[in-house]
Amino acid sequence: MKKRFAILALVLCLTLAVLSPVIAQAQGELTVLDSSAEADFPMRLNFNLSARSNFDITDIRLCYSVDRTSFADVFTETLLDFVPATTVDVSWSLEMVMVGGLPPGSSLEYWWKIADAGGGRLETEPASVRFDDTRYDWSSLTEGQITLYCYQDDEAFVNELMDSAQVALARLAADTGAELEKPAQFYVYANSLDLQGAMIHPQEWTGGVAYTRYSIIAIGIAPTNISWGKRAIAHELAHLVVSQMTLNPYNELPTWLDEGLAMYAEGELESEFASSLEGAIDNDSLISVQGLCSPFSAYSDRASLGYAQSYSLVEYLIGSYGQGKMLELLNTFKEGSGYDAALEAVYGFDMDTMDSLWREYVTQQY
Repeated sequence: MKKRFAILALVLCLTLAVLSPVIAQAQGELTVLDSSAEADFPMRLNFNLSARSNFDITDIRLCYSVDRTSFADVFTETLLDFVPATTVDVSWSLEMVMVGGLPPGSSLEYWWKIADAGGGRLETEPASVRFDDTRYDWSSLTEGQITLYCYQDDEAFVNELMDSAQVALARLAADTGAELEKPAQFYVYANSLDLQGAMIHPQEWTGGVAYTRYSIIAIGIAPTNISWGKRAIAHELAHLVVSQMTLNPYNELPTWLDEGLAMYAEGELESEFASSLEGAIDNDSLISVQGLCSPFSAYSDRASLGYAQSYSLVEYLIGSYGQGKMLELLNTFKEGSGYDAALEAVYGFDMDTMDSLWREYVTQQY
C-alpha cells in the first residue's frame, strides 16, 4: 500500500551526474562559456551559467522538464534576474519544497535561452541531470523489467527480494492480466533512518513509496525484517503496475481496488487483517463499498479494516468472475470511467449491488 508500511522517509545529500550541454551556436559572438547543474538532494537543484557577447546580455531563461509519465510535453521556463553586461554569471535554484521533491534515480533535462542587446539569440541543446544517491555504494540486480539497487553486502538478501518481486508480478499477471508497461527501479535502503533522508515531506508511518509517474520505488528494508520487506516489495510493485495500466487524465481508481490489488499481490491475507475482517463481520461493522472508494480512515483500526475488506473484495471479484473480467475492469478505468459505470459495464452491477453480493460471500468465508 502506498501509505501502510510503518517507516520514516528520506534526507540525503546527493551529487548529480551531469551531462555537459551541447551548445547551439548563435549569430555573432553570443556564446555560453560554462553551464552546470548540481544537486543538494533532496532540498534543491542548483543551476549555473556563464555567457559572453559583444553586446550586453539582456535576457536569460532556464527551461527544464522532469522525466516522468505525463499526458502532455510540459516544461518550465524561469526568467533570471541579473544586471545586463557583456559577460554574465548567473545561478538559480529549483527548491524541491515547491515541487514536492524528486525520488532517487529520477532525472530531468534543462536548457538555456539567452538574448543580447544586438539581437543575438542562443538556445543550448538539452542536458540531462540525474539524481543518484552517492552517499552509498550501490550495487544492482536486474531481472526482466525490474532492477533492484541496494548497498547492503548480502547477495542472498537481494536475491530473496528479487524473487518476491517476480512472484508478485507473476501473480498479478495470472490473476488480473496486469503487467508492467515500463521497467521498474527499486532503491532498497538498509533501514528507516536511511530511507528518511530521501523525502521532502516524510511521514513516520511510511515504509515504502511508489513514485508511480517515475516508475521508481524507494523502500527501507533491514535483513532482519525480510518477511515484512518481501510483502512490502510486492505491495508497492502492484501499485506501480496498476498505475501504469490505468493512468488517465479523467479519473483515479477507487481506493478499495488500488489497495486491494496491492494487498492481493502480497499473497495470503495476514492474520491481523483477517482478524479485523472477522471482527467486523461478527459486530456488523463492515464498511460499505462506497465508503471504501475514498482514502481510508486515519484511525488505525478502521484503516486496517479498510485494507482487509479491499483484499477480500478483489479476491471475490477474481475468484467469482475470473482474470479476464478484472483485466477488462482495469482497462475500463483506464478510459476514465466512473466507479459505478465501470462495474456496470464489466460485471453488470453497481457498487451497492456489489456490496450486497460481497457481504454474502465474505460471511461464508469467516
